[in-house]
Amino acid sequence: MPSSLFRHLLSIWKDIHSLMVSPFLPVDQSRTMMSSSRSLQPTISAAGLTRKRATALSENELIAFIQSVISDEQQTEPFYVLDLGVVADLFDMWIRNLPMVQPFYAVKCNPNPALLREMAALGSNFDCASRAEIEAVLALGVSPDRIVFANPCKAESHIKYAASVGVNLTTFDSKDELEKIRKWHPECALFIRIKPPETSGARFQLGAKFGALPEEVVPLLQAAQAAQFTVQGVSFHIGSGATHFRAFEEAIAAAKTVFEKAAQLGIPNMHILNIGGGFTAGPRFTEAAPVVKTALQKYFFNEPGLKVMAEPGLFFAQSSFTLVASIIGKRVRHERREYWINDGIYGSFNFLLYDHDDVILTPLACTSNRGNPTCKGLKTYDSTVFGPTCDAGDTVLKGHPLPEVQVNDWLVFHKMGAYTSSCGTKFNGFDTSAISTYIAYSDQS
Repeated sequence: MPSSLFRHLLSIWKDIHSLMVSPFLPVDQSRTMMSSSRSLQPTISAAGLTRKRATALSENELIAFIQSVISDEQQTEPFYVLDLGVVADLFDMWIRNLPMVQPFYAVKCNPNPALLREMAALGSNFDCASRAEIEAVLALGVSPDRIVFANPCKAESHIKYAASVGVNLTTFDSKDELEKIRKWHPECALFIRIKPPETSGARFQLGAKFGALPEEVVPLLQAAQAAQFTVQGVSFHIGSGATHFRAFEEAIAAAKTVFEKAAQLGIPNMHILNIGGGFTAGPRFTEAAPVVKTALQKYFFNEPGLKVMAEPGLFFAQSSFTLVASIIGKRVRHERREYWINDGIYGSFNFLLYDHDDVILTPLACTSNRGNPTCKGLKTYDSTVFGPTCDAGDTVLKGHPLPEVQVNDWLVFHKMGAYTSSCGTKFNGFDTSAISTYIAYSDQS
């Protein structure tokens, strides 16, 4: 790959008007692939997007791209690669399987500006949980009516900010929250967030912190009615990392009950159902989507004008990012190999403290084994990979089979976009927020 590509920065997409779509824009299912010529286009920062349709890099293209970053930029620090083609493919997967559900990307999962801009350009709206997240989305030129302030417990200063910029849809699950909103944003429209049945098998259940209990729903609706709020709909979240998707049906059934109770109270027709997050790309998504569609048809077939939204984060972010970390230290003890890399548990791997998903990696021996940089076919050793800090608990992998690699070689970690950079710290002076992101895509033009 010619090094001149690295001098070609992606131009900023200044056609902001193209981002100003309605908050429930029908998902465009007519986009087609462009012609077959292919090129790679990088940038160190989140500089912008291309108007052309991006397609995902192949495995070989990704490795070649990473090698070029390492060699052409004299890279020594860890870095991310964001593949815009993966984002586009995931958006296609979403609209093929859930065309009736408008995604509101959960910014907290990964607030990378280039990812946000790509999501906006594709037609996604946004789930924001704080003033800073709202600011990040508005900075792209996105209309505030494409944002839901989906935090059921908000600081008053953040509510005032939302009012000042025209973010006029938020969630609540308590009378105290209603009072704050009444005081600082009385024109705001509302969702009542309910606690769904905890049957999803999710690794992270949210019901202990968020969601009205069944017996609390009517008093909350009455309180909202008394305060002259417009309650537009119901929201729920079955939890992150769900494995039992019947939970969606049970939660949608519970939401229908709330719609009926609101109607009995004389509340004007609610018309929005927010089915939350908890989606994972791949087989789990294709298993969950039919459950959602069937439940919507079963419980909401007679709701005229119903708009359905969701708040996926991990679905779009996880596999769109690859992390590349350098080996900064090595120790051999008998047959065991121990390595230190320049990112770790206090950085991009923070999720390993509470989430035990398998880490997927490719060794890249650009320095010590140029003839076979991916080390295919080589003998592997029982290996430990430590992060860079002085905490002994900063251990990324133990007992992992790796070929022999050396200091200044690299490890490529795949599917590293969800709750990675957004959750890192500056412990010991290793600043996760300073890690660069290269934007890449295969362009068919």
